Amino acid sequence: MTTEMRAGYEGTGPGAVTPDGCAVELYARLPVGDEPDIISGAVPAGAHILELGCGVGRMTHPLLERGFTVTAVDESAEMLERVLGARTICGPIETLSLGEKFDVVMLASFLVHTGDVEVRRGMLDVCRSHVADDGCVLIQREGEDYHTNLPRETRDPSGFTVRMLSAEPVGDGVNSVRAEYVFPDAIWTQTFLARPLTKGQFEEALAEAGLKVDRYLTEDGIWVRAVPAGA
Repeated sequence: MTTEMRAGYEGTGPGAVTPDGCAVELYARLPVGDEPDIISGAVPAGAHILELGCGVGRMTHPLLERGFTVTAVDESAEMLERVLGARTICGPIETLSLGEKFDVVMLASFLVHTGDVEVRRGMLDVCRSHVADDGCVLIQREGEDYHTNLPRETRDPSGFTVRMLSAEPVGDGVNSVRAEYVFPDAIWTQTFLARPLTKGQFEEALAEAGLKVDRYLTEDGIWVRAVPAGA
């Protein structure tokens, strides 16, 4: 079953594809990197994490194993079917309203770079409205050269190749990015809209939502710990 795509997004390959072009079977195969360690080092032990855009639980499951409580949100029911051991909520991130506060709100997968400014504003407002006053928001940004060092490819030790093929301008500072994932038995592609943000533009977007950078968690600036602006 293929869900209706968001405009400018496309996905090909076996299995269900989400509205933003993510193939469920592909994401079920992708390994987790060092993200759970970065997250664990930035938040209190046993924290309750609101994970926005959890997908199939690639980070959810390692976080549960580390003793965190996770409320996992995704707009794809097919993705959420793969998430085990967490409370799951199906719906768009940018309109979420749970009436709850969390120790940690997490916006990973470069979602802050969504091409639609209003969607980005909605996502960051949701981060702010759901984080406790003494809590934090963890955000994953794109690397500096994500849209310029192209094409590039990465060979994973487990035997598949990720190719970032192109990033073509489509107007208003947005690029159409095309990626390909090649496995021995299947190939998936994803086309999505992404808006490059300088560090200054990123911090301005946070400020607009009532958030501020506490610190950059990684030398490349990809992982960021933000806190409420009044904290």
